[in-house]
Amino acid sequence: MLNKRKRNNVSKIVEENLDYLVRFAYFRLGNHEEAEDLVYDTILRFLEKAPDDIRPASVRLYLFRIVHNLCHDKTRTERKDWIPIDGIEVEDRTADILDLEDADRINACLDRLPQREADVIRMNVIDNLSFVEISGILSIPLSTAKSRYKSGMDKLRKLFINNKLS
Repeated sequence: MLNKRKRNNVSKIVEENLDYLVRFAYFRLGNHEEAEDLVYDTILRFLEKAPDDIRPASVRLYLFRIVHNLCHDKTRTERKDWIPIDGIEVEDRTADILDLEDADRINACLDRLPQREADVIRMNVIDNLSFVEISGILSIPLSTAKSRYKSGMDKLRKLFINNKLS
């Protein structure tokens, strides 16, 4: 069991990262309620199984790793090819149509990349995670995270250009 001071530090870190964890899960699951449920499951698992000697600096990565693994398990068992947009407020701006079309093309291209490369790109670009954080979450070396990003971005550029020309 964590001592009181460490428990307070851990609680503060969990609280500070709660929105980021829900957002992280939402972009992988496509459903806000499922993302929130998964994050609360993550916190419960963390509190049950967190080692007594965990450093507060490791808590954030530990939480993201749990969320990533639970999302991966959930999407593996419930394969979804679409993301519902219920509850998302979208401002009606016709000038942004081209941007939305490009975003759709990019997402379609990301779906065609190997999962390990797409995950690193999404974590870096969408979730604003550093390569150090990504390597910790995925339990891979820092150089591997960077090379997957570079390789994935090269493939993404080619797919996007070919998709745009088609």
